[in-house]
Amino acid sequence: MTESGKIPEVSLMKFLKHSANILKNPLPFHHDNFQKKGDTFRLNIGFNKSVIFSRDAGLVEYVLQKNQKNFVKSEIQTKDLVKYVGKGLLTSEGEHWKKQRKLIQPAFHKKQLANLLDSIEQAILLEYKKITVNEELDIFPIYNDLAFQTVVKSLFSSAANQEEINRLQYITEETQKMLVKELRQPYLGWWFKASGKIDSYLKLTSEARNILSKIVQERRESNEKYDDLLDMLLEAKYDDGNFMDEEQLIDEILILFTAGHETTSNSLTFTAQLLALNPQWQEKIYEEISSLQEQELDLMSYVTKCQITQQVIEESMRLYPPAYFIDRVNLEEDEFEGKYFEPGSNLLFSIHEVHRHPDLWKDPDAFKPERFAEGGRKYSSQYFPFGAGPRKCIGNNFAMFEMIIAVTELVSQYKILPGFDEIDIKPLITLKPKNAILKFQSRP
Repeated sequence: MTESGKIPEVSLMKFLKHSANILKNPLPFHHDNFQKKGDTFRLNIGFNKSVIFSRDAGLVEYVLQKNQKNFVKSEIQTKDLVKYVGKGLLTSEGEHWKKQRKLIQPAFHKKQLANLLDSIEQAILLEYKKITVNEELDIFPIYNDLAFQTVVKSLFSSAANQEEINRLQYITEETQKMLVKELRQPYLGWWFKASGKIDSYLKLTSEARNILSKIVQERRESNEKYDDLLDMLLEAKYDDGNFMDEEQLIDEILILFTAGHETTSNSLTFTAQLLALNPQWQEKIYEEISSLQEQELDLMSYVTKCQITQQVIEESMRLYPPAYFIDRVNLEEDEFEGKYFEPGSNLLFSIHEVHRHPDLWKDPDAFKPERFAEGGRKYSSQYFPFGAGPRKCIGNNFAMFEMIIAVTELVSQYKILPGFDEIDIKPLITLKPKNAILKFQSRP
């Protein structure tokens, strides 16, 4: 390897020195390293153990799209997450992933999603009844429930009772918290196992699987059609004519809960906060809504014409991408623009940094939805809120439609005022909001 192919390094000592701060919020530490070392650096996290961090948009595109066959997901997703959610689309690799993606993709086509929009809207309106006007409240719990209810209604229609839904939500959120502890404190892995902590969370996962198994069994025995996601998954056939077995079906449902609700609730919360700080954009959305309502459109046509709302959401996800890191490991040695990657290199892309890179974005820290007036495709090589390439999030259209309905319904009913000085974050597996205190005034 030539000297020019060597990637700048951050020492193990510096990592250990800042470990307490990294546990709380790793982003300032990484930002400082990017500023000092450049867009790609190697962080030594143990003896002969390192992670390559990058905010090079070209490298992200190369790994996720142009040479994606040489890169797989890391053990964080293919091993650590698997024990809680199984081997579904998010956590599988290779032929198994291809087979599942091909099977499930049709359920997320726009034509199929049109059947779900009414259920999504009803779930959103029900959750908004929790908003009390002229009082400060933390909007995140409302959006957290809203996003979970939306996934549940889209999957099950009315098949699950509220007690089951609450339990599934609790288990989904608790197992994610445990996984964060495991990832942020790998040196306590022995204790998590010896104390029985991991086993207790695996029992929770088993309980969730039993609840889902019961719901699936009841649907099969009912012989009724609901045209929801569960019907589509039950009716989907592989190329050989076989259906998904029950274990795989439940894996996929758990993935939909995990990936489908948390990222959306985060994005909606950040969007509401940004609108509170930028009331002129609330009024632009309100004017657009008023104009579209006069046209008496069906819900799908309405959603696709809410362009200002979409711009606001896209800019929100630029500033606060829910999946703020994307990880990959290369199977064979690789090279990109003079940088050499030995086989088995752990690559961690900071989407948060890519989305705020001063060389890629004008006024990178400013909220400017108008930059997306021509659509997100203009920035496809530097904007990755749903990932990129073959592994791009299968539910990106579902999430965007849901968020557009949620934002337009909120702005049509309320004016949003900030109850905070600046937006605060809590980086866990996803980028979470913190202290999202807002005040709502009813529109006349």
